[in-house]
Amino acid sequence: MTFRQAITNAAAELAANPHLSEHAHRDAELLLLHTLQISRVTLIAYPDRDLSPAQDALYQIAIRRRIQFEPIQYITGEQEFYGLRLHVTPAVLIPRPETEHLVEAVLKLLPTDRGVKLVDIGTGSGAIAIALAVHLPLATITAVDLSLDALAIAEQNAREHNVANRIQFLPSDLLAAVESHGKTFDAIVSNPPYIPTSDSLTLHPQVREHEPAAALFAGETGLDLYRRLIPEALGALKPNGILALEIGHGQQQSLTRLLAGWNDVTFLNDLQQIPRVALARKPNPFDPNR
Repeated sequence: MTFRQAITNAAAELAANPHLSEHAHRDAELLLLHTLQISRVTLIAYPDRDLSPAQDALYQIAIRRRIQFEPIQYITGEQEFYGLRLHVTPAVLIPRPETEHLVEAVLKLLPTDRGVKLVDIGTGSGAIAIALAVHLPLATITAVDLSLDALAIAEQNAREHNVANRIQFLPSDLLAAVESHGKTFDAIVSNPPYIPTSDSLTLHPQVREHEPAAALFAGETGLDLYRRLIPEALGALKPNGILALEIGHGQQQSLTRLLAGWNDVTFLNDLQQIPRVALARKPNPFDPNR
């Protein structure tokens, strides 16, 4: 079977499932590139090259996994985020393009010419912490997560992007471990779980059945983690320190209430014009304008 035939056949199998039909050809092509460890340029140049029986067997395994709704990123073991290639496994949430808005917002608010201290809460694959470390060369970052498996993946990614010496990875429930170290920060950043548990059945099967539930759901309203995190952040930030949070659809009003008493509360939209990032500053008790 040629490369072209293999992709055509696999795409037809994937397209038979309505949950997979939209990107069937793209997925079939990506999985062939991954199986053969070739570039798309090679595929375009040699579409009629034959697969060996061993290659075909491996490709069929990958297609079967996709038919079971396993995300492409878990099959290939990687995902790009903010221009960085990251390792991902089922232990971590797959980094989303929407979260890049959070990174961009923080980078616009922090200086690059002096040392700043940040904490990334619920670091998962390390995507946010690593992207910030790469673009803030003088920053030191603490990245926390409840999952030891997630922290192992995050540390691996940090080493591969040469920022592991500036990121401390800690197992922690929100800021519990950080507070015990007596640290105060210039910024606290988090993409916490924010999906209401009642929305579970509305999610795509590849999300609901394969990504870690602890990184997705936060109680009946999706606000459980924000209710705990925002007061903790107030105690861990320096005066005028920044709190930057990714938020879910329809949560702007709730976050506005939870951030009452903070300064400069603003919300940034994603490309679909949905409020996606909440920003706030800790009040400075010594500010003469208060």
